[in-house]
Amino acid sequence: MPAFHLAEVNVARLVAPLDSPQLAGFVSRLDEVNALADAAPGFIWRLKDDLGNNATAVPIYDDDKIIVNMSVWESVEALRAYTYSGAHLEVYKQRREWFSLMKEASMVMWWVPAGHLPDVAEARDRLAHLRAHGPTAFAFPFGAPFPAPEDRAVAGAPASQPEA
Repeated sequence: MPAFHLAEVNVARLVAPLDSPQLAGFVSRLDEVNALADAAPGFIWRLKDDLGNNATAVPIYDDDKIIVNMSVWESVEALRAYTYSGAHLEVYKQRREWFSLMKEASMVMWWVPAGHLPDVAEARDRLAHLRAHGPTAFAFPFGAPFPAPEDRAVAGAPASQPEA
């Protein structure tokens, strides 16, 4: 069992309220897409609200138009396989219908010790770090992943720490 797992968070700014007709297609697919994630190889955990539902009601910023999705996976490869296949890919391709383009990074990944479940504050910090410093071992985008700390240690690279 690996000593580290991959955490990821993505945020999106809604183009309309969640209960609007414009977002009906997105809302109608949430349970399906979340169930597929829950059953996907390499899936560990995802953020849910206090009732065990999706995370659309969980605030990450003081802006109720921004929704959050956060999950933990065994590896970048497991997350990539889920993200770019099946129903999730179908929904992903429609994202411009439901979400406005964000000028700053809206997704970040980082390594967590196996068993650690990140909270929203941790996710906000990682996303802010990526926005301020670009890809680092502390916070990186899908397109520029860093190896897990155990893999970096084997290669002689520094451990995952924030960079100023």
